[in-house]
Amino acid sequence: MAGIIKDRTTNRLIRCLPDEAFTLIAPYLMRVDLPVGTPLVEANKPIEHVYFIESGLASMVATSADGNSLEVGHIGYEGISGYPVLLGIDRTPNRTFMQVAGSGLALSASRFLSLQANPEAHLIFLRYIHTRELQLAHSALAAARYYMHQRLARWLLMCHDRLNVDDMPLTHDFLALMLGVRRAGVTLQLHILEGMHAIKSTRGNVRIVNRGILLDVAGDSYGVPEAEYERLIGSELSQERPLKLREVGWSR
Repeated sequence: MAGIIKDRTTNRLIRCLPDEAFTLIAPYLMRVDLPVGTPLVEANKPIEHVYFIESGLASMVATSADGNSLEVGHIGYEGISGYPVLLGIDRTPNRTFMQVAGSGLALSASRFLSLQANPEAHLIFLRYIHTRELQLAHSALAAARYYMHQRLARWLLMCHDRLNVDDMPLTHDFLALMLGVRRAGVTLQLHILEGMHAIKSTRGNVRIVNRGILLDVAGDSYGVPEAEYERLIGSELSQERPLKLREVGWSR
C-alpha cells in the first residue's frame, strides 16, 4: 500500500527501518483491522504473513499435547508476529492471536524475508528476536522465583507498555492464561492490588491507577527485557527519554 508513510506508523520496528529498506516493502504493506481472536500465526501451519502490530495486543500461546495452554509472550506496537521465519522456520507449534482488538500492517513472509538483503534492517530484527527470547527467559524466572502478586504486577505493566492506555480490556480468564493459574487466584490478587490503589478492576477491564505502585510490587521481576529493548532498538529512534531500570517503560 503505497500510501503508508513510515514516520506516521506507530509500529516501532517499522519506524526503526532505514529508508531504503522501508521503500522495498512499503508498496506491499496492507493496513488491516485485527479483531479479538484474529489468528496471526496458527499452530503447525505455514506462516504466510507477518503482522507489524500498530495497536492492540497479541498473545503467543504454547499448548501441550494434552491441551494445557500458557501464554509465553505478547506483542504490541513494539513488535511483529511470525518472526520465526527469520530463523528459517516456516511453522511453529505455538499459536499467536489477538487478545485485545487493534490494527496492524500485514506483509507476506516472502516480502519480509527480502529485507535480509539490507544488513541494517536484518540486524534490527535479529535484535528483536533476542529481546523476545529474553522476555521468555524472564517469564520463566518470574514463574519460578517470584510470588503471584509480583508476577501479576509484571504482566499488567507489560500490557500497559503495549496497549498505551490506562484502561485495558483484560479479562480475568486472559490474566489466568498469562500466569498459568486458576481464575479465582487471579481475582484474589486483583483485589489485593485494588486495595493498594494500584489498579481498578471491573468486568473485562483493568485500569492502571498508579503505575509506580505496580513497579514497586513487581520489583526486579520486571524491567530487564524492557531495558534491553530500549538499548538495542529504542536507541534507533530519536529523542527517546533516558531510562532507569525501575522506571522503565516505552516512550509514549
